[in-house]
Amino acid sequence: MSAQETPASPYGPVQLLVIAFDRTRFEGEIMPEFERLKETGTIRLIDLLFVKKENGEVETVQRSDLSKDEAEEFGALVGALVGAGTGEEGAIEAGLELGAAAGADGHVLDEDVWYLGDAIPEGTSAAVALIEHTWAIPLRDKLLAADGALLADAWVHPADLVAIGAAARELHDAAETTT
Repeated sequence: MSAQETPASPYGPVQLLVIAFDRTRFEGEIMPEFERLKETGTIRLIDLLFVKKENGEVETVQRSDLSKDEAEEFGALVGALVGAGTGEEGAIEAGLELGAAAGADGHVLDEDVWYLGDAIPEGTSAAVALIEHTWAIPLRDKLLAADGALLADAWVHPADLVAIGAAARELHDAAETTT
């Protein structure tokens, strides 16, 4: 399918981050950075679920840059894609409806699904963030317009590079011992 036949997605690439913290109190350093990145057009916070456990009590906070209608639309899109992946007749339509219903509260992440309150130790917190990389939308559109096709897509983290170096060293050492 060429770029001219591919419908344009209104969304950029979406990244899921799950982050653990060894504390429950913060100094206000995280949300201002999300705001700064939003103001520069770098990201949009599709949904954020923050959970903390203190004195046996679990407290959750959710935040999103999406309006209720946008959350329903995003949920419908995700649901339709999941439905399409099943290959079953009627699954796309069912996914549309289920996804829209899931986003009807203005959030995409369902706190009951993540069970973070059960998973995190006392005196800690965790966050699940869905971040849309809005900076990538114009680049993606230009690549598609030039009939580009995605062959691979991955995030490379520093730990990945360290692991590659360690594996290369093992191969090097093994080669030297056999010669």
